[in-house]
This record gives sequence, structure tokens and C-alpha cells, in this order.
Amino acid sequence: MLQRDGASLSDEVRPPPTNVDYLQFGVAFTGEYNLNPGAICPKDAIAPCILGSGGGVVARAGYRSRGPWYVGGAYEFNRIDTSSLMRLGVLQQLRGEMRYYYDLGVRTEPYFTSGLGGVAFGNEWGIETMGMSTFGGLGFEFQLSRENVVGAALVYRPVLLFGWTDRAQQHRDTGIAHFVGVDIVLEAREPLGSH
Repeated sequence: MLQRDGASLSDEVRPPPTNVDYLQFGVAFTGEYNLNPGAICPKDAIAPCILGSGGGVVARAGYRSRGPWYVGGAYEFNRIDTSSLMRLGVLQQLRGEMRYYYDLGVRTEPYFTSGLGGVAFGNEWGIETMGMSTFGGLGFEFQLSRENVVGAALVYRPVLLFGWTDRAQQHRDTGIAHFVGVDIVLEAREPLGSH
């Protein structure tokens, strides 16, 4: 390892430790792959499955501590494939989120993430049924600068939707759909004060 004035060059390129609390906010482009729609799409249904895979956008904001924690909220909407039973099937989610970062002393920080919230599903921003969702997953964040980060996350998301009768008069039982999601994240940090 190259040395200069008693310090290796690898030590010189490390980002300084975070000594400021931040408001961290941004957007993510997301894809949701439906592993299993559960009782929402029973095998004996006459109408096709109304809950498929999709993609959309997430807006989020939260508090990023000097330590390893991020706590915040997010609003997500996805256009979902509904087998043409809806003109524009939209799955909306409003949730609380947390991340636990692992400081490796470099610009890339991996993290564990989880959250809990409410969901609504319907045609063209309408609400035909509601429910709850939770998730857990892994991601990473890369610091472009002290105030800007990009990253990605892979999450598993079970979604509970309460039973309803859809527009094709097919009854959909209360059930849990299982999704795997991928987020491509663009976020900014606004310092709240130094310590």
C-alpha cells in the first residue's frame, strides 16, 4: 500500500464520518413481481387474476441519524397488471420505514430495511379494497457527495387485501399476496445541525 506522511492513500479517500443529522428525502423507481396472489386469485375463479406484477414510483422522506439509523415515511404507487379487468389498476401504499446501515468506512454503505403500512387497490386511483403490508430486505447506498446518494434495494413484501367483489362480479377473498420488489433510489440529504 502506498504511504504518504505516515498514512496510506486508502485512508485519505475514505469519506469523513457522519457528524450531522440529516433530513433525507428522494424518489425511487420500483418494480414489483407478484410471486403468488394467494386467495385473491383462487384457482376456481371464473374471471382471470386481478392482481399481477407492476411498477411505479416511491416518494420518501425521513430522519438520518449520525449513527446507523434512518426512520421515515414513504408513499408508493404501482401500476398493476389486472388482466384487463381494470383500465388502470393502481396499488397505493403509505408506510413507515427504517434502515440500519453498516458502516464499512467507504462511500458504499449496505443496509437492512423494513417497514409497515396501509395499502389501497383500485381502478384509476379509486379504492375498491384496502389492507396492510409489511416488508423486509437489503440494500445499499453510494455517496455521490455529502448531500446526494444513489442506491438500490431488494425487498420481500407480503400484502394483505380484504375481500371484495370486482367489476367482473368475481368475489375476491381476503388474502395475502407475496411480492418481490426492486427499488432504484435517488436521494438527497439536508443537514439539520452538527454535534
